[in-house]
Amino acid sequence: MPHPSLPRISLRLIAMLAGTALTVSMTAPGAAETLPGALSKAYDNNPTLTAARAGQRANDENLPIQKAAGLPNVGTSVEFQENLVIPGNSFFVAKRSLTVGGRLSVPIYQGGAVRNAVKAAKFRIEAGQADLRGTEASIFSQVVGAYMDVLRDQAIVQLNQKNVSVLSTNLQASSDRFEIGDLTRTDVAQSQARLALADGDLRGAEANLIASRETYVRLVGAAPVELAQPPLLPNLPASPEDAVAVALNNNPDIDAATQFVKASQADIGVARSSRLPSLTATTSGGYNNNLNSIPSANTAADNTTTSAQTGVTLSIPIFQGGRPAAQIRQAQSRRSQAMENYIEVERGVIAQTRGAYAAWQANDQIIAATRQAVSANALSLEGVRAENSVGTRSILDILNAEQELLSTQVQLVSAERNAYVAAFTLLAAMGKAEARDLGLEGGALYDPDVNYRRVKGKVWDWSNDPAPKQVATDTRSVPAANAAPPAIPRPGSGQ
Repeated sequence: MPHPSLPRISLRLIAMLAGTALTVSMTAPGAAETLPGALSKAYDNNPTLTAARAGQRANDENLPIQKAAGLPNVGTSVEFQENLVIPGNSFFVAKRSLTVGGRLSVPIYQGGAVRNAVKAAKFRIEAGQADLRGTEASIFSQVVGAYMDVLRDQAIVQLNQKNVSVLSTNLQASSDRFEIGDLTRTDVAQSQARLALADGDLRGAEANLIASRETYVRLVGAAPVELAQPPLLPNLPASPEDAVAVALNNNPDIDAATQFVKASQADIGVARSSRLPSLTATTSGGYNNNLNSIPSANTAADNTTTSAQTGVTLSIPIFQGGRPAAQIRQAQSRRSQAMENYIEVERGVIAQTRGAYAAWQANDQIIAATRQAVSANALSLEGVRAENSVGTRSILDILNAEQELLSTQVQLVSAERNAYVAAFTLLAAMGKAEARDLGLEGGALYDPDVNYRRVKGKVWDWSNDPAPKQVATDTRSVPAANAAPPAIPRPGSGQ
C-alpha cells in the first residue's frame, strides 16, 4: 500500500514564511533538469556503471571457457628439419625432412569436472547480474542524494543571502537610530557582529553548494543547471515488515549471495573429480617427406611415409600426495564461508531496510514539526520587531529572532532532503530502485542477459568482438561549479 505523498522541497514556501519572495526566473516548460532525466544520464554515462557492465560481460565468458574443457580439441603441427652433419656410416638419415601431423582429442569422462565447472560458472554469472543490479541501485541512490544536496544547498544559500540582506538593513537602521541617539553603540556593534557571522555562514553555504554541484557532475556527467523539484516516489511500504518482506525477495545483494552459495556447491564437485578416473579418445595422423634427400645408394628407404593412430586413454589416479582431499576440504570450507556470507548479507539488508524506513518516517515527522516552528518563528520575528518599535524589545532580541527563523528554515530544507533520500534508500534496499522500476527517459534499458545469450554457445576460436571503446565521457569540458543561484521553473511547467 503506497504511503502518503512525501513532502517536496519548496523554496517558495520557505520564502513566504520568511516574509519575502525569492527572485524567480521564468523558464519555458520542460527547460529544467528533472530527477528522472539526471538518472537517465547517469544510467547511460556513469563510469562506475559502464565499467560494471563490462565486468559482467567478462564474467559471461567464463561459461564458454569452462565448456571448452569438455569439447573436442583439434591441433596440427608442421616441422622442417635440416641435418647439417650426417654421420659417415649412416645410410638411412635424410639430409632434410618435412613432417606434418594432426591430432583430435575427445574427452569422454572427466569425473564430472566439466559439468560442475559449467554449473558454477552459470551461478556466478547470475550472481554477477545481481551485483550489476546492486551497482545500478547504488549509483541511482548516489545521484538522488547529489540531486537533493544541490536543491538543499541552493535553498540554504538563498536563505543565507536573504539573511545577509536583512541584517544589512538592520545594521543601517541601527546606525541611523544611533546617529539620532535612539540606540547605543552596543546595539550597532551587535548588528555588525551578526552581519559578519551571517556573511561567513553565507560563504560556507556557497562552498557546500559548489561541492554538491561537483559531486553531481561526477555522478551524472553534466552540470546541474536548473533542477526541478523531484517527483513523488512510488511503491513505498506501509510498514517496516512489508519493506523487509519485499527486500528479502528482491534485494540484489541477497540474490547474488544466494547464487554464490550454489556456485560453491558446484565447486565441491569440481574438486572431487580430481580423484576420479578420466577417459579420453584420440585420433592422430602424420605425413613425412624427406624431400628426396636420402642418398641414392639407399634403395630400402622411402622418401615419403604416412601414419595414422586411434585409441582411448584411461587415467586412474592412485596417489597424488593428498592434493585431491585438500582441494575438497578447501571447497567445503569455502561453501561454509559462502553460507555465512549469505547470512551476513541478509542481516545487512534487513538492518538497512528497517533503518531507511525509520529515517524516512522520522524525517517526515521532523518536517511537520519544523514547518510549525518556521511559521511560529516568522510570527515571533514580526512581533519582536513591532515590540522593538515601541521600546519593549532590544535590537539583540530582533537579531536572535531572525537567527532562530533562519535556523528552522535550514532545518526544514535539510529534513525535506533527508526524507526523500531516506525514502529512495528504502526503495533501493527493497530492490525497487532500478531503471526498470523508475520508468527512466531515453532508449532501451541495458539487459545483461543479451550478452550472456550471445556468447554462451560460441565455440569458434576466432569469434572476436570489436575493439573496446570508451562509453562514459570525461568531464574536462564541464565548467567549474560556482554558487550562482539557478533559475527556478515556473508553476505549471510540468516539472
